Amino acid sequence: MKLKNIPADIRTKSIKEAQNEIKELIVKLESTDANIEKSIEEYNRMIQLNHHIQEQFKKKASEIKKKINVKEKNLPKN
Repeated sequence: MKLKNIPADIRTKSIKEAQNEIKELIVKLESTDANIEKSIEEYNRMIQLNHHIQEQFKKKASEIKKKINVKEKNLPKN
């Protein structure tokens, strides 16, 4: 799923906010009186939220890797 396919309201969420919304959607989906059409919409939103979380983790991992590389370059050579 490409970033452009993720709704703007999801792209602006923090990882924690996205996780909380996923938890809320799971509770709704687990309810016995769930409407099938609404459930499909909520499931698709969960997929988008999950993809957003994965992308945020990739960005954070990349930032950490860059910081490590900078620190390694600054270490004295033996």
